[in-house]
Amino acid sequence: MMQRVVRAGVRALAFLACAAITMATPGAHAASNDAGTVVQGLNAFAGALYEQLRARPGNLFFSPESIATALAMTMSGARGDTEAEMAAVLRLTLPPDRLHPALGVLLRERNAQHDDYQLTEADALWGQAGYPFRADFLAPLKNDYGAGLTPLDFKSDAEAARQTINRWVAQKTADKIVDLIAPGVLTADTRLVLTNAIYFKAGWAVPFVTAATKDEEFHASATRSVTAPAMHLTGNFKYLDGGSFQALELPYLGYDLSMVVFLPKEPDGLAGFEQVPLDRLLPQWFGGLSFYPRVVVTLPKFAIRATASLEPVLRAMGMKRAFSAGADFSGMSGGKDFSLSAVVHQAFVTIDENGTEAAAATALPMATTSARMPSEPPPPIVFRADHPFMFLIRENRSGAVLFMGRVADPSA
Repeated sequence: MMQRVVRAGVRALAFLACAAITMATPGAHAASNDAGTVVQGLNAFAGALYEQLRARPGNLFFSPESIATALAMTMSGARGDTEAEMAAVLRLTLPPDRLHPALGVLLRERNAQHDDYQLTEADALWGQAGYPFRADFLAPLKNDYGAGLTPLDFKSDAEAARQTINRWVAQKTADKIVDLIAPGVLTADTRLVLTNAIYFKAGWAVPFVTAATKDEEFHASATRSVTAPAMHLTGNFKYLDGGSFQALELPYLGYDLSMVVFLPKEPDGLAGFEQVPLDRLLPQWFGGLSFYPRVVVTLPKFAIRATASLEPVLRAMGMKRAFSAGADFSGMSGGKDFSLSAVVHQAFVTIDENGTEAAAATALPMATTSARMPSEPPPPIVFRADHPFMFLIRENRSGAVLFMGRVADPSA
């Protein structure tokens, strides 16, 4: 599980995750065409971010969508080399006048009414009351992300501001993400907090049979086994034999979203599997999934709650200027008076016979600075996840990866 990291002396701004609906604009058609380009870039970012986080021991879970959206909103106020570094790390190639409307299209589609499942994503800005933020910075965030500005008084009572923002996060994530911003993170120097939150809850399109669940061995390593509830199901699913691994797609009700599980064939093969360039190979694997009429599935029940400081990870990926005293976020206020001081992320997921519930929130404190069915039915496929595996949850229509994780020990 990712360990929580609290930096001493962190000042200022935070990003969190939740849902918002924005109005259509005259350029909506063009933005919709650009959305596919944005998804390709952000999925590459998701794979690259997983490659950075994989060194952490134990279970792993995060929302690349929440992290990327929070950073994209921040990037809208960046200029020069600061903006270029952020765009390169996020794998975003479109110019700002096309990028942010395209992200807005994805957010509006995500927040549309869903009869079969819950999926919401929201954004908000929290600024120092009376601070002169540029109108041309605030307007696009309101129009494209639905992120309105709420004035708070960080100077006089940073603790009250922290509690207000944390309550918003908890509400937007059905109380799954609580106390995202720890005491002391926001101070009198805080000027802006940008927040994004995402919440997902859905049943399986084909539920596991509860009566079939039983405690079984899960081989956490070559030398250690644990006991965990194992779920069982046989059905028609999309499947890929990747040579050294198997991949299985489990759709949710409505078939708009799916969980994809990547299972190394060797019990101790996950470490080797994680060495591959996920940012380049994930699209290839998604395209290789094909329907098989009979797949025998065993999957453990599990729940993961994870918290991490992402500043060192983003620095390692090349996002350095945004955290330095020389950061250029002049698009926010007209002066070079902001820098990122931390990126805090929390995520939660639970998987059982009925389906999945997941939520995530990201906080970026900123401070003033000084296929198709085969014709011949193949034999039954056995997909037995009784050893460590990687998984993700993605939108099937857009292809966007919303959540990613690793199960190293379902009993942890």
